[in-house]
Amino acid sequence: MKPAATLGVYAGALALVFGAAVGVGNAVGPVGTAADDASHSADSGAQDAHGSAGADHGGDPAVAVEQGLPARGLAISQDGYTLQLERTVLPVGRAAEIAFTVTDQDGDALTGYTPEHDKDLHLIVVRRDLTGFQHVHPTRDAQGRWAVPLTLDAPGPYKVYADFTPAGRDTPLTLAADLTAPGAYTPAPLPAATGTSSVDGYDVRLHGALVAGTSSELTLSVSKDGRPVTDLQPYLAAYGHLVALRDGDLAYLHVHPDGEVDDPGTEAGPDITFYADVPTAATYRLFLDFQHAGTVRTASFTAEAAR
Repeated sequence: MKPAATLGVYAGALALVFGAAVGVGNAVGPVGTAADDASHSADSGAQDAHGSAGADHGGDPAVAVEQGLPARGLAISQDGYTLQLERTVLPVGRAAEIAFTVTDQDGDALTGYTPEHDKDLHLIVVRRDLTGFQHVHPTRDAQGRWAVPLTLDAPGPYKVYADFTPAGRDTPLTLAADLTAPGAYTPAPLPAATGTSSVDGYDVRLHGALVAGTSSELTLSVSKDGRPVTDLQPYLAAYGHLVALRDGDLAYLHVHPDGEVDDPGTEAGPDITFYADVPTAATYRLFLDFQHAGTVRTASFTAEAAR
C-alpha cells in the first residue's frame, strides 16, 4: 500500500514538509553559560543560536514557501500556538530536566492534544551541526506543562522541535526553539553522503535517492551480522520512523513508512519503505529510529537531493 504523500508531522501516513530559510553558519567558540539562561529566554524570539535575526523564531512560516510546501520547524510560533521553554541553557554531560508549555491563541497552556503514533507530543533535539540527535517523549501534567530528562553530550547550540496536533485541529504543527549547552563549540563536519550506516552491530542500507519536487521512494534495509532482520518490533505504532533535517537552516520533516503494522502486507523487516516529498535540492541528514530486541536504535545518513 502506497499512501499519498501529505504535509505535516506525524500525520498518519507520510508527513514531510520543508520551507525556505536563510542558511545558518556554524561559529566556533564559547556559546553560553548558565548565567545566560534568563536572557536567552527573553530573547529567544529575536535571534537564533548563531545570531541570525528571525531565522528560527517569531517569523510566519507561511511566508517561506518552496514549490507550494509551507516551512516547518523554523518558527517558535504558528497559528497562535507558541513553544515556551522554561530554560534555554542545559548542562553538558549530565541529565537535566527540559520543561516547556505550548500556549494557545489566548496565551493559556494547551492541554488538549490529538495523539499521533501513540503520543500526544514528540520532541526532537539536535545540535546545530546535525549531531547529537535525540527523539524523546516528555510527560504532561494536568496544567499543560511538559517535562523530560535530557542529557546533552557536547557543548554547543541545539534546536528543539515539538511535533503535536492540538485537539480539534486537522493538521499537526512543528514548533522549534533554541537550546544551549555551555562550553567551547567546535562544529563537526557533515559526514559524506553514503548509502550505509552502522549502529550497535546493526547495518542499515539506504536504497533510492531524493529528488526535489517529486515523491522519492526510500527503502532502508536492516541487517545484523550479515543476516537480514525480519523481526523488527513496532515502535510508536510503526516499524520505523524517519526524520530529515536540511543542512543550513535545519528545516524539519518527518516521514512515516509505507504500510501499517497491522496491515497483513507489511513485513517486519528487513525493508522499511518511505516516500519523501523533498521541496529543494540540498543536503539532508536522515535519522531512522527502529526497534529490535527491545531496544530502539538510530541510524543516520547524509543524503543529497538532486533537482
